This record gives sequence, structure tokens and C-alpha cells, in this order.
Amino acid sequence: MRKRNGKGIRMNRFGKWVALCASIGALAGMGDASAFGNTAGGGAEGAKAPAASEPITVEKAKGANAYTVAEAYEMAGKLDKKAVVVRGKVVKVSKAIMGKNWVHLRDGSGDPGKGTNNLVVTTQAVPKVGDVVTAKGTLYKDKDFGAGYKYQVIVEGATVTP
Repeated sequence: MRKRNGKGIRMNRFGKWVALCASIGALAGMGDASAFGNTAGGGAEGAKAPAASEPITVEKAKGANAYTVAEAYEMAGKLDKKAVVVRGKVVKVSKAIMGKNWVHLRDGSGDPGKGTNNLVVTTQAVPKVGDVVTAKGTLYKDKDFGAGYKYQVIVEGATVTP
């Protein structure tokens, strides 16, 4: 796993992979690796957004390519690799994981039992939990990041605005 190079110790590729997995595992243990997974897509148990303490009702985004969270799941096959706009309440934010911020949005649509009420969005923005935001990005269906972190639906590279 580690080799001496005369100037100290350096890790080979396998060692770097083990170190990355250990880092992700450590974050998950602290409950901060919530960037990954959701009920519908599998992923880590610690990655789920918390259950709603009160009903969430957010008006659907306006304009072309606008969808509710539930519609994003229902139409995932048709919307795969296409631009979408989703408006929702931020229920969880995980910062700086894999160079992105992972934001969980809910708008009151979808089925909590099936996990179709929570949409994960990756972005460089850092909204606050409780904010109502509009996310514009590319929807991906059945996105697998490996190590058990798989999403039935995810919106990547989003711009997030109030």
C-alpha cells in the first residue's frame, strides 16, 4: 500500500483509494456525508435528509423545463441528461464533498415512503437549510457514484438561486 521513494513515503493508487474510502466513512460516522444517497436510490443511511417535522408546500418553478420533485422522478426516463428547473425547500446541505455541495430539496410532492419526495442537487452554491430556492441543472437517472452511493434521480451542476 505504501512505498518508500527515498524522500519519504508515498501511496500507490490502491492506498489513495483506501484513504478516500476511510475519509468518506469517517464523515458518514459524523453524520456529515449526507451528500450521498436517498431512499429511492440506495446510498448510505447517513445520507438521507431528515424526516419533515411539518408539511412542506412550495410552488412549482415557472417557465420551460420546470418540474416538481415528484415529476422529476416520474419523468426521469424522458428527462435523463436534460436541463431541468426545480423549486424546493432546502432540507439538508453537505458541503465540499467531491468538490461539490450536495443540497436536498423538497416541495411537498412525491411519496416519502418511496423516497420520491427528496431531490438531491449538486452545486457550488451554499444555500441555508430552510431557504426556498430554484435549482437549474442537468437531471441524471440512475447515477452511481460507487461504494453504494446510487441515486434514482439527481440534478448535477446546478445553479441555485433564491
